[in-house]
Amino acid sequence: MKRKPIIGITGAYVKHNDYMEGVYVHHDYHKSVAANGGIPIILPYINQEIAIEMLSLCDGIILSGGEDVDPQFYGQDPQLHLGPTIPERDLVEIAIVKYAIQNNIPLLAICRGVQILNVAFGGTLIQDIPSLLEDPIQHSQKIDRSRDTHWVTISKDSKLFQVIGSERVRVNSLHHQAIDNVASNLRIVAQAADGVIEAVESIHPTTFMVGVQWHPESMASTNEPMNNLFVEFIKNCTKVPAL
Repeated sequence: MKRKPIIGITGAYVKHNDYMEGVYVHHDYHKSVAANGGIPIILPYINQEIAIEMLSLCDGIILSGGEDVDPQFYGQDPQLHLGPTIPERDLVEIAIVKYAIQNNIPLLAICRGVQILNVAFGGTLIQDIPSLLEDPIQHSQKIDRSRDTHWVTISKDSKLFQVIGSERVRVNSLHHQAIDNVASNLRIVAQAADGVIEAVESIHPTTFMVGVQWHPESMASTNEPMNNLFVEFIKNCTKVPAL
């Protein structure tokens, strides 16, 4: 009998007041993991060394959403509309990405996660879509995060297409940054109508490394194609030793 795969989910930061602050992950992440046969654990950002030690517990990794990525990590200065950043989190997650690829650990990157994935491999970001992109669609929706708001087009020769099962799909959208120059070991597999990159994959087909700019975890409970992304991810994390 095999144990359930353990899925490490990187944590963001939240401060309620002077007495309550710390690691934060939206509950849709761990609900989606648990609903599809995984055991979710939250990975706080402490330092790079402890992050790697925590990964020894994990059969798969989800890079979650959250703060903007500090532009120092892709060689740029901050632009006017850059949001709050946490360089310590960036450093930890860059280390996690590199460890994952070196050790063939399945990785699902979501929203900010796909951005840090790209940065970890040498790519760059659009720091603020509304002010830097000509004629963008709305990427930061004003309705509940569980509802879809715009279309993306998926490449038919991609793993994402195999999972979603459609060339065009409706997604939710909660971001103001996006991938700009794509890292050399990633490839674009989905885009929005305004050209914003909505998904990337590893160029190595044997590695499950998929990043999406939307939030499938918040649609998964009512949307089968989005839930299939977690099904396939966790399926790739089940190669664990029997007890």
